[in-house]
Amino acid sequence: MNEFLATYHHLFNVFLIGSGYALSQWIVMRAGVFSVATAGLASIGAYGAALLTMRWGWHYLASLLAASLLGAVAGLLLSWPLARLRGVFQAIATLAFVQVVMAVALYSDALTGGAMGLNAIPNLVGTVETLVALVLVVYLMLAISSTRLGRAFEAIRQNEAVASSLGVSVNFHQALAFALSGAIAGLFGGLEAFQSFTLFPASFGFPAVIAALSYVVLGGRRSVAGPIAGAAILLALPEISRPLADYRMALYGAILMLVIAFMPRGIVDTALLALRRRRVARLGQREAVR
Repeated sequence: MNEFLATYHHLFNVFLIGSGYALSQWIVMRAGVFSVATAGLASIGAYGAALLTMRWGWHYLASLLAASLLGAVAGLLLSWPLARLRGVFQAIATLAFVQVVMAVALYSDALTGGAMGLNAIPNLVGTVETLVALVLVVYLMLAISSTRLGRAFEAIRQNEAVASSLGVSVNFHQALAFALSGAIAGLFGGLEAFQSFTLFPASFGFPAVIAALSYVVLGGRRSVAGPIAGAAILLALPEISRPLADYRMALYGAILMLVIAFMPRGIVDTALLALRRRRVARLGQREAVR
């Protein structure tokens, strides 16, 4: 048992961080924004938290709070030019933002270490702190989903014109979604920094963009459990498919294609919809018997 825990302890931490990034990606998609800026926002939080502690001696909790605030501000500023864009143009613009952040980290040698990375980051955060952070974020997302704010996000996602006719400010709510996404990404970027000992600009590049997006697409875009389930499946897959190590990326692509083709809502949302329909059918049968 101890050997099992020692073997998969790091993988569990990666899952917790990945789930945080997935929820950061989920909240903007929930508000009808096709953003892939999570990796860039996480990079800002990671470097911010690490530098505040290493260069200026901040306590790691204060650094994590500052990382979350930096991510929120970056997300809010990013939402302003994106208010004029929709659909694939939003995706392209946010991808460009990720590339800009990565380039700044790469060429700011004096501050970030450049291509050599920011090294010797103290290991100040463990599984417990990361798990507590994820639980708090999940609770916040569930609370938002059941409030007027969550219903406004859902209305915008389904049809912006109808949402506007109902008095919902599309720009305000999408800006708020960006700020929430940035706060979550910044927080988990800081948590990753205090666990990984070193940061490289490429760690928050295109592969990180695809990973966060894949978690949401695979798990589901409507329920909070969807992104977490997607992260669990895709992160556990390399361990399950070790004999197919040379074909892992092809396996990822095949799974995503199958899910998009046959379960466009995602695995979790499709399962929840099937359960809901079965429950309604049972209630209808009971009423018919009466």
